[in-house]
Amino acid sequence: MYDVIVVGAGHAGCEAAMATANMGLKTLLATGNLNMTASMPCNPSIGGPAKGVVVREIDALGGYMGKNADLCQIQTKMLNRSKGPAVWALRFQCDKLLYAREMLNHLKTVKNLDLVEDYVVDVLNEGNKVTGVVLDKGDVVLAKAVILTTGTYLDSRILRGHWTSKEGPDGQRTTAGVSAALRRMGFKIQRLKTGTPARIKASTIDFSQVSVENGDEKTWHFSFDKGYESIKGVKVPCYLAYTNQEIHDLIRANLDKSAMYGGVVEGVGPRYCPSIEDKVVRFSDKERHQIFYEPESLEIDQEYIQGFSTSMPVEVQDQMIRLLPGLKDCEVIRYAYAIEYDAIDPLDLWPSLETKKIENLFTAGQINGTSGYEEAAGQGLIAGINAGLKIKGKEPLILSRDEAYLGVMIDDLVTKGTKEPYRLLTSRAEYRLLLRHDNADLRLREKGYLAGLISEEQHNRLLMKIEAIKNLKEFFNVTKIKASIADPILESVGSTKLTESLSLASLIKRPEVNYSLILKMLEESNIILNIDYDDLDEVLEQVEISFKYDGYIDKAMEQARRMKNQESKTIPSDIDYDLVDNIALEAREKLKKVRPLTIGQASRISGVNPADISVLVVYIERMKRA
Repeated sequence: MYDVIVVGAGHAGCEAAMATANMGLKTLLATGNLNMTASMPCNPSIGGPAKGVVVREIDALGGYMGKNADLCQIQTKMLNRSKGPAVWALRFQCDKLLYAREMLNHLKTVKNLDLVEDYVVDVLNEGNKVTGVVLDKGDVVLAKAVILTTGTYLDSRILRGHWTSKEGPDGQRTTAGVSAALRRMGFKIQRLKTGTPARIKASTIDFSQVSVENGDEKTWHFSFDKGYESIKGVKVPCYLAYTNQEIHDLIRANLDKSAMYGGVVEGVGPRYCPSIEDKVVRFSDKERHQIFYEPESLEIDQEYIQGFSTSMPVEVQDQMIRLLPGLKDCEVIRYAYAIEYDAIDPLDLWPSLETKKIENLFTAGQINGTSGYEEAAGQGLIAGINAGLKIKGKEPLILSRDEAYLGVMIDDLVTKGTKEPYRLLTSRAEYRLLLRHDNADLRLREKGYLAGLISEEQHNRLLMKIEAIKNLKEFFNVTKIKASIADPILESVGSTKLTESLSLASLIKRPEVNYSLILKMLEESNIILNIDYDDLDEVLEQVEISFKYDGYIDKAMEQARRMKNQESKTIPSDIDYDLVDNIALEAREKLKKVRPLTIGQASRISGVNPADISVLVVYIERMKRA
């Protein structure tokens, strides 16, 4: 008998299993092929816009994805650095073979965690409570909670043109048993689609025809903890290319052969990561589309053709590929394919990621309708934490929209649902200035500590950082720099000279001034900066952002406080929406389906209008007085 069984060892399953095991619960991680642990069947990268912040949030809460990415990176890049901090995002090229291997090696060291290489063919329940799983070999394994993280393996099939095959990513076996179990339990199953581009033998590419895209000279880190340095210790380039009209014409002439446009695909594909044929059709005014050639591993001679996923048949794909720059005489290792698979309706989930229909059954990742390794890992971590808290008789960890991108994603899923693979975007977060890459530990590490995933040492370092930021802000407010010292430095960056001595706080607010210039002014003024913290750049960055954007941050925090007022107004769990008079029929049906926990969540449901919310608030007040 286990406390928790996690089904699937993708990015969601790894985080879920480590979370419950590290919370002291006896955990079983069951997967069909341990060599596919934390595999990257699509792009060989971690992070990007919004996603990079999610990886930092995972690390802040005590997850492992960021640490593994730090170990396995072969290129690091901070995106949008020329813009404001609200949209900064780390993106790493990772060695995909090393990433999977290192994650499996780490799982083997985790206490309270057993690994079994076998497929789960059934999920067991007694009434409305999950009791365990059945393995392919016939073993029945019981548990207090089950977390399903089955990725794109649920009754999946590969599609190229009109050819289809019942299999999962990378030719792995698919499973229909879990889908059947979910249907038996009353879950609505939907079909979703995603895809992956071709892989090309790198040594057969003429790289002289494409532009080199190097990473940053600085080596960035996802983890807030020290000691996770690149194992390979090298930095590799990617390459930028573009499609052309010849490719577009070929695609248009063969649309009827595409699995997507030829009627073979049943599932709905991702709007924000479309196939190349979808781009050509939807953006017919575009003369070209960006394509990146990305190395998959230092151990194999293989490039990933980012942005060129397709469901065309092999013979058409081959023509398309050879029309790309540098690929005329290339060797194709594997052609692109689309994959469709089963997923549940995320409206059947509570914000804790526990299912509404079956108690102690949690789901995370693509099974919930999302796409992306980072979204999956984040859900896996939250599902694992909440399964552990549920078993321990504690309240779940529910992150609000102003606390984390993880909170935005989960709230979107359980409140609005999705009919296509959901991708996290910065535009989905209304408080993105508060949800920055740099402050994830300040926002979430305390919560990870309370959940039992952050050690005393990590927590003490957080407290030291908070104290260092406080002291440094006070130092900036009281310390002034003479005009004679500041002016030459200000002039060098095109900033206005001083008429009198000015405080560091005032100087750092100038757009042209960063903390490096402040350090130079202090050095030339012979002023010693004495801050008790092991990474001065970390706290200086926090202080610079807080001064530069203080007005905007205060405004965002005030908006968040107003939202919190609605979030604090809970809705009784036993409310009968059929008894609430004067709300629209659509609102009534949506409220019954979602079962929102708060007025704030209710107000975000599509089809529930402000007038319906006003009526609902009055009704709840009457319930309380009755």
